[in-house]
Amino acid sequence: MSDSLFTKIIRGDIPSYKLYEDDKTYAFLDIHPKQPGHTLVIPKNQVEFVWDLPAEDYQALMNTVQKVAKHLRDVLQVPYVGEQIVGIDVPHAHVHLIPFTTTEEFLALPSSGEPDDAALSEMAKKLAF
Repeated sequence: MSDSLFTKIIRGDIPSYKLYEDDKTYAFLDIHPKQPGHTLVIPKNQVEFVWDLPAEDYQALMNTVQKVAKHLRDVLQVPYVGEQIVGIDVPHAHVHLIPFTTTEEFLALPSSGEPDDAALSEMAKKLAF
């Protein structure tokens, strides 16, 4: 399998708005967010589907998902952080964390066009661990 977009981000070949990193996981802002603070949490071990991760890597991923979701909720002062595992857009296991207040916000379409780098940079500063 060739290196995914996310593997290139982990290596630093492609820039990202990193919020959190440990030896097994990496969390960064989605550049086309559904809501401000929309974050992707990925394992450093590249496999296509979350369910194919070795048990240790799956547990590490879910531990980071929990840590980052609580952090998003606390810092952004939102009542909810939705979790989605879609698995079709990038062939590298990943979990979407979407802060929201209303169902409409959670179900909103992702932003399109060029990423708003200024807004993403500010959000990353606010949410970085």
